[in-house]
Amino acid sequence: MGVAGGRPGFYMGLGLALASSAFIGGSFILKKKGLLRLCRRGRARAGQGGHGYLQEWLWWTGLLCMGVGEAANFAAYAFAPATLVTPLGALSVLVSAVLSSTFLNERLNVHGKIGCILSVLGSTVMVIHAPQEEEVSSLQSMAEKLKDPGFIVFAVCVLVSSLLLIFVAGPRYGQSNVLVYVLVCSAIGSLSVSCVKGLGIALKELFSGKPVLKEPLGWVLLVCLVICISVQINYLNKALDIFNTSVVTPIYYVLFTTAVMMCSAILFKEWQHMVLDNIIGTISGFLTIVSGIFLLHAFRDTPFTPDLLPLFLQQGRADLHASWKSADRHQSCQHQPLLPSEDKGSQSAEDAEEEEGESM
Repeated sequence: MGVAGGRPGFYMGLGLALASSAFIGGSFILKKKGLLRLCRRGRARAGQGGHGYLQEWLWWTGLLCMGVGEAANFAAYAFAPATLVTPLGALSVLVSAVLSSTFLNERLNVHGKIGCILSVLGSTVMVIHAPQEEEVSSLQSMAEKLKDPGFIVFAVCVLVSSLLLIFVAGPRYGQSNVLVYVLVCSAIGSLSVSCVKGLGIALKELFSGKPVLKEPLGWVLLVCLVICISVQINYLNKALDIFNTSVVTPIYYVLFTTAVMMCSAILFKEWQHMVLDNIIGTISGFLTIVSGIFLLHAFRDTPFTPDLLPLFLQQGRADLHASWKSADRHQSCQHQPLLPSEDKGSQSAEDAEEEEGESM
């Protein structure tokens, strides 16, 4: 099976996914710059209940970039496999980190730089080994896939597990375990991506002149998408309110992307025709991105000093520093007088002449 939409469609989806990451990553910087300008003017901050940012053009520019990025991400699902589009969303975090260190003077430590490099490498590997999904070019074929017994079992398991997490595990462990609410967001998010994929196909048919608005499946997918996104936003906000952002963000990315890859593999049979090399490459690329995101967030506020080096590296550093010192001393000795006794004699003669001058 070829990639849905052919190779031109695949590259279109890839370009939209990359553009989405660039716009979304840049939107955070623009909105932050707008909020900082308000703070310098002495206006009430957003965290204190102020809404002065609504009069700041930089903030509105950031919001517009966010909307463009989300629209590009939405359209990317109609052309490229979800297993490719979803992991590439990590690049928005990378773009935001790099731009913040450039325009907001926020320090990007060694761990963050290594995390950025790993994210780029992992994304490249995933693009090279992108899975091929079965051809899904109409709502009718989408409806047939939604009736697949494997996907029905997966969807039922997601809904049952989410209900158990919300009503059983949430009241008991939600305040102490970060996985409870993040798992709810990730599981429901896998279904929302499937709805986005179906709506993207519906929009493609609508623009081609087909009577999509008369088909009930498109409206069902829209209602399900609204419900799924509402649940995601609700429980993601709960997780962010209870736990540190540097903890929630990487865990949410890993679990959400894993759930989406599982759902896409079951619904669109993306992995069915992949050779072993591409399977290993896709998994390796994903794990590389995960490692990069972990380094970028988990050690964001950790200063990197030579004291954090292992003992054997510290010893090597001390030896190197000592060798530099000895080299400096050796270099300074080269500039000393070759005949120190004569130099001392001449210096004593000059001192004697000065004393005679003073006595006179």
